[in-house]
Amino acid sequence: MQPRNMSMSGVVDLAAVKAAQEAKAKAEQARAQAAREGGAGAVSPADLVIDVDEATFERDVLQRSAEVPVVIDFWAEWCQPCKQLSPVLERLAVEYNGRFLLAKIDVDANQLLMQQFGVQGIPAVFAVVAGQALPLFQGAAGEEQIRQTLDQLVQVAEERFGLTGLTVAPDAEAGAQTAQQVPVGPYEALLNAASQALDAGDLGGAVQAYKNVLADDPANPEAKLGLAQAELLQRVQDLDPQRVRKEAAEKPTDVQAQITAADLDLVGGHVEDAFSRLIDTVRRTAGEDRDAVRLRLLELFEVVGAEDPRVTGARRALARALF
Repeated sequence: MQPRNMSMSGVVDLAAVKAAQEAKAKAEQARAQAAREGGAGAVSPADLVIDVDEATFERDVLQRSAEVPVVIDFWAEWCQPCKQLSPVLERLAVEYNGRFLLAKIDVDANQLLMQQFGVQGIPAVFAVVAGQALPLFQGAAGEEQIRQTLDQLVQVAEERFGLTGLTVAPDAEAGAQTAQQVPVGPYEALLNAASQALDAGDLGGAVQAYKNVLADDPANPEAKLGLAQAELLQRVQDLDPQRVRKEAAEKPTDVQAQITAADLDLVGGHVEDAFSRLIDTVRRTAGEDRDAVRLRLLELFEVVGAEDPRVTGARRALARALF
């Protein structure tokens, strides 16, 4: 049983990640400000549609798919249906405002990519999410059907992999409106109080304090990280580690036993073990059980940090397990 005045010191990753995430939070705020000012923190609408070939596929599709769903339009100059479909996809890429990236591949110049995706005819549209290829549709399709397919893709990317897309630079007028809508705080005192409560072991107080910030500023990165940490510590504070690990070892198909053991793994600094445990459980489960495991894994990703290479690798493994 963990004492009530448990300290963040000695909790591998949680303490270290906290400092790293504070720096990350400042960087994200700087990128957001740059986006509002039309700077390098955001892509332009023109960057949402790109031409891809075999040389750039890994960089522009596979790597980018870890941050945004990439929709692939296989086309050719001689293909008449392609000339009807491609403009619709390009227009929707801009309309969806960074929720997906459209990659156009000329099959005549990229036969190898066409073969690797098993394209039998064009137009053919695929998606790549967290490194995994998904067929969307082949042949001409109506705009309503395309929208429904894209909506499902965006939802899956957000709910299963936490991919929220790209930030698109607004025009000057929209940027001014956005700046007016940004919550102004002040949050420094609330965040400091929440952090002190967390370090002092007042987990309930810390949880509520972070929720208070997020109620006013849902995207606040420091509050999101702090809440994930506090809720994790709250879940494990009264656990008997030996009993939890014994049950997890004896009941490999017990979803809750594996979820609880993964929490302990992470608090103990065994990050990769926690991720592997839950990914293996995803492979063995379905329906609501699988969804519960997936959601807990996404919560643990939030604790460790999206830019941590262990999270990046685990996202790819999760994608393989789900699809």
